[in-house]
Amino acid sequence: MNVEELVAIDVHTHAEASKDGHGSLSPELFGASAEYFKGHARPGIPEIAAYYRERKMAAVVFTVDAEHATGHPRISNEEVAESCAEHADVLIPFGSVDPWKGRAGAREARRLVEEYGVRGFKFHPSIQGFAPNDPMAYPLYEVIEELGVPALFHTGQTGIGARVPGGGGIRLKHGNPMLVDDVAVDFPELRIILAHPSFPWQDEALAVATHKPYVYIDLSGWSPKYFPPQLVQYANTLLKDKVLFGSDYPVITPDRWLADFAKLDIKPEVRPMILKDNAVGLLGLRP
Repeated sequence: MNVEELVAIDVHTHAEASKDGHGSLSPELFGASAEYFKGHARPGIPEIAAYYRERKMAAVVFTVDAEHATGHPRISNEEVAESCAEHADVLIPFGSVDPWKGRAGAREARRLVEEYGVRGFKFHPSIQGFAPNDPMAYPLYEVIEELGVPALFHTGQTGIGARVPGGGGIRLKHGNPMLVDDVAVDFPELRIILAHPSFPWQDEALAVATHKPYVYIDLSGWSPKYFPPQLVQYANTLLKDKVLFGSDYPVITPDRWLADFAKLDIKPEVRPMILKDNAVGLLGLRP
C-alpha cells in the first residue's frame, strides 16, 4: 500500500456478504437495517476494493461475529483476510471474534494476526450481547494488546435492530463509552477506537478520548452535517490527532460523507489529519 498516493483512509467499512452470499446478519435484522438506512447495496470485497481504488482511498474492512447472542453464523474471518490480501493496495483487514468464545477466541485472534495479517479487531457490544468491561472478554483484549493492533468498539445507539420488536434483543446500554473507559484502564497499552458519534453519550466519548492517551474516535455512521457541535470543536482542537475518518460503508458512502465533511468548519491543517494521517500512524502503515 502506497500511503503517499492515498487521499483518505476509511477506518470503518463492513463486509456484509460472503463469497457464497451468506449475510453477516439475519434476514430480519438486515431487512430492518435497510429500512432504517433507506436501503443500501451489499457489495462483495472485490467490489469494495474497486470502489475505493477508483477514489484513491484505502479502507479497513471487517464483519461482526455475534454467534452467541444472535445464533447467526458469522462470515469467516479468514475469508475476509484472504480477500483483502488480494487487494492489499487499498484494503486493510480487521477481524471480529465473539468475546463469548473465551480463550478459544483469544487463540483465534492470535492466529488471525500472525497467520492472516489481520491489523485490528472490531467489537459490537450491543449486537454481541456483552458489556465491554465484562472480565469474560479480558483474555481476548490481553492478546490484542500484546499483538499491538487496535480494538474498535461500536458506541452509541445502533441502527441495527431499530424498529424491530424489542430492538431484536439488542441492548443499547452496552454502547456506552464509559464501559470502554474501564478497558482503557485495565489494558493501558491497548489502542482503542470508539466508533461513531456516540449518541446519547457524546460527551462521555470525548471525555474518555481526552483522558486516555490511546483512545481514538472514528466519525462513521453519521453524515457530518449531523455531528454534535462539541464533537466538531474537539476534532478541531484537543483531539485533532485522535479523530479518524470512517464512513460505515455501505450504509453511508464516502462520497456522501466527504461532501458533507467539506462543509464543516474544520481547520485546513486538521483536515488531512482526520482524513488520513491519524490512521496512518495508528495502523502503522508507514515504515
